[in-house]
Amino acid sequence: MKKLLYLFAVSFFLVSCFKSKNGTQSNLSVTLPEVQANEAGMSEFRLSYIDTMLNKAVESNIIPGAVALVSRHGKVVYHKSFGMADNTSERDLKQSDIFRIASQSKAITSTAIMMLWEEGKFNLDDPISKYIPEFANEQILDTFDESDSSYTTKPSDKQITIRNLLTHTSGVGYGVIDGDHRFNKLYNKAGIIDLFTTKNISIGDNIKKLAKLPLHHNPGEKFTYSEGLDVLGYFIEIVSGMSFDEFLRTRIFDPLGMHDTQFYLPETKYNRLVTVQTKEEDKWIKYPVTFYDTDYPIKGAKRFFSGGAGLTSTAKDYATFLQMYLNKGELNGARLLSRTTVETILTNQIPYISENIQAVHGLAFGLIDKREQDLGGAGSEGTFIWGGYFNTVYFADPKENVIGVLLKQTQRINGDDTSNKFRKLVMQSIDD
Repeated sequence: MKKLLYLFAVSFFLVSCFKSKNGTQSNLSVTLPEVQANEAGMSEFRLSYIDTMLNKAVESNIIPGAVALVSRHGKVVYHKSFGMADNTSERDLKQSDIFRIASQSKAITSTAIMMLWEEGKFNLDDPISKYIPEFANEQILDTFDESDSSYTTKPSDKQITIRNLLTHTSGVGYGVIDGDHRFNKLYNKAGIIDLFTTKNISIGDNIKKLAKLPLHHNPGEKFTYSEGLDVLGYFIEIVSGMSFDEFLRTRIFDPLGMHDTQFYLPETKYNRLVTVQTKEEDKWIKYPVTFYDTDYPIKGAKRFFSGGAGLTSTAKDYATFLQMYLNKGELNGARLLSRTTVETILTNQIPYISENIQAVHGLAFGLIDKREQDLGGAGSEGTFIWGGYFNTVYFADPKENVIGVLLKQTQRINGDDTSNKFRKLVMQSIDD
């Protein structure tokens, strides 16, 4: 009997201390425990202003619903749902419901890139053509014929680097959502997949076609929001030898306990996917099929892994990811990045551009600089931020160790200022 007890104790110890092959401890503990607001230096009364704001937005038909989460010092002090998840069934939105996080995928893809960089797989200023030869001999758009979308080019004086792709300075465009209508036409004519799709196509096939198209400008010259993170998703497959979705699952999601974050949902989670809604005669309806079908996470070929926009997640999972950054690369024994790498990621990488366009961007996030801090309500200098196509937003303030995540699923609606108000209401709730 004593021998059996000994063997059980040893087995339990080994399981508890199990380390995965990438050197991170398996996540067996609960992340982001929920506590009373005052235990984390927040005011419960002041947090209730978020209730007031979001309830009013739902009652006024500004939004159909939202899930909001606030954490401080690694502890959740506010996590609530408002309104409905689906216009047909009018199902109440739940805290654990799953949202299309669109461009919030970019920070996760960037994190994967920096993990591989830490392993010495490449240099950030390597040309991407070293790994994806189709990007050699890049050209810049020169003239464009509106009648047939034909064009001429001139040679680029620089090659696109991995750093350029991380910071949206590569010159690559973004097709349908690009601000330059010429690139809308060029990408459409070439059949480029920008964001999401139910079609049977791989990211590799898409990126090879993209590489043949002209750039907006010389790499490193300007900030142009781009499909560069999709390029890096394919790059991750090349460098790691794994499919992009498998890399994210085994190297980021599983170690951090982000079990509700994925590109495509298993059937058991279909009923948790929130419907994308828009308005028709002041009534909420399901957003129609346009250049994509909003049901892409649960139907179609399910093999296009968009590094820039394809992931689905929950408020709790995404806050967990952000907390890893506030912890300087580690959470619950799982270290994804070193402290020094996190510091690099959260440093403005485009100061030579920022002065002109007032954009501040690190290697994974947009950043709040002193100018914006001093205007008030945005967070401390160094706060990192971003959002998504379906009106999801987040921020994380390293100085105050506070995180805010607000998830909605809407398109083409007017008058929604809840995202801007949310961050201000979180910051005014700090009470220590």
